[in-house]
Amino acid sequence: MTDGVRPLALVTGASSGIGADLARELAKDGHDLVLSARTVPPMQALAAELEAYGANCIVIPADLARPGAAAELVGALESRGLQIDVLVNNAGLGGVGRFEQMDTQRIGDMLMVNAVALTELTRLLLPGMVARRRGRALLVASTASFQPGPRMAVYFATKAYVLSLGEALAYELRGTGVTVTTLCPGATATNFFRAAGANEIALQPSMSASEVARIGYRALMAGRRVVITGILNRILAFGGRLAPRSLTLPVTAALMSRR
Repeated sequence: MTDGVRPLALVTGASSGIGADLARELAKDGHDLVLSARTVPPMQALAAELEAYGANCIVIPADLARPGAAAELVGALESRGLQIDVLVNNAGLGGVGRFEQMDTQRIGDMLMVNAVALTELTRLLLPGMVARRRGRALLVASTASFQPGPRMAVYFATKAYVLSLGEALAYELRGTGVTVTTLCPGATATNFFRAAGANEIALQPSMSASEVARIGYRALMAGRRVVITGILNRILAFGGRLAPRSLTLPVTAALMSRR
């Protein structure tokens, strides 16, 4: 914080799960919030909850699967005269199944939310941070970033993109006063599995959203480039990066299959 003014954070996917818990971490540490997601009532309830920490919260609904939604969200911020100090790109979609059998609309939505909108929001908000020589961005990727994922091929590919983008931006922005942190959680207890149609796959959540948010927030404030949540997830991530594909592909396919 500077001169007693609370910094302002934008959190996408803030209606539940990791996004809501990241908003809680930010509020507890002295930030005001802009909460954005498709579903308004849960964000309104969260905004009321965060008032207990002294946080002023604004709810701006956005469907980031829709082309142009990221630019419209930034336009809504600018029309209110809001200057974002911390960007949390948390919104994400998944989908389970063989690629050629998946709904094409779902594939398009995953590409838009996980990659395109994330990129657009980051591109639109980083220049102001660089000009002010201060700011932070958190990109939420996944341990899926570290290997291909049969039966969740598009989701894994988009998260690999997020990790690659985040690491490159963190390097580019050295010395600017702006940091980019990429958060790579493993399977987390949120409604993601239900929304992705993955309730019955072999891989099941091993961490709570609040645990992931605490780890991610500490890494964001420390300006770390990449953080993987939990020792087991770090082992799996580095194994996925280093092990031969002849081993990782069948293992991942088995984890993404029905129990």
